[in-house]
Amino acid sequence: MLGLATHKELFYLVVLEKWSKSTFLFIFKEEVIPKDNSNFANTQSKRPKSEHVINNEIPYKKVFVLGPDNEKIGVLTKEEALEQAKENKMDLVLISIENNKPIARIMDYGKFKYDKKKKQKIIKEKQSVTINREIRLTPLIGQHDLETKAKKAREFILEGNRVKISVKFRGRERSRTELGEEILNKFFALVEDVAKITKEATLVNDRFLDMYLEKDKKKVGNLNNKDN
Repeated sequence: MLGLATHKELFYLVVLEKWSKSTFLFIFKEEVIPKDNSNFANTQSKRPKSEHVINNEIPYKKVFVLGPDNEKIGVLTKEEALEQAKENKMDLVLISIENNKPIARIMDYGKFKYDKKKKQKIIKEKQSVTINREIRLTPLIGQHDLETKAKKAREFILEGNRVKISVKFRGRERSRTELGEEILNKFFALVEDVAKITKEATLVNDRFLDMYLEKDKKKVGNLNNKDN
C-alpha cells in the first residue's frame, strides 16, 4: 500500500499488540499541503520568506492560525483564516514554517513593518561604532583660528563622533594652565548648541589639557525644530 502513496500523502503503519490471536493494522493518512501549481520538491526548495507573504499570496491550503493577541485559534483553511482576518480589519501573515506546517498570524501588517523598522533603527544606533576625533589647540590661539577649528569640530560632532579638544602647553606655558581652561571655555561656547561635555578638562602629563565632547541629541533636535 505504501507504494501507492502520491507526493501529496504520507502513510503511517501502526501495529498494535496481538489481542485474541489477531493482529490489528491501522493506516493513518496525513496530507502535506503543497504550493499551488507546484510539486512537493518545489515546495521544499522554494519555501516563501514568511515576512513577505501575506493574505492571498500565502501558498498553503491550510494554516495554523494565531489571533491578534497571539492566541491559538487552530488549523483553518486559508479562506477561513482570511475571513477572520477581514473581520478584524487586519492581514493574515505567514510568520513561520515548522516541519512543513505553516503558521500564520492575524495582525496589522503595516504597523508590524513600521515597528520592526523602528526597532532595527534603535539596534543599529546602539551598535554604531563611535569614532574618536581630535582637535589640537594652543593657549595663545587667535580668535579666527579658534572659530575655524570649532567649525571642524562641529562637523565631527554632528556625525556622531567623540571629539577630544586638546590644548598643548610649551615651555613656560605649563605654568599657565588657566590659559588653557579659558581657551577650552571659549571653544565650547562655539559648539555648545550641539554638543555636551562628556569628560571635563583634565591635565595630562603636564603638557596637555584635554576635554571630550559628544553630540547632545536633545539640543540637536531642538535646533532642527527651530529650523523647520
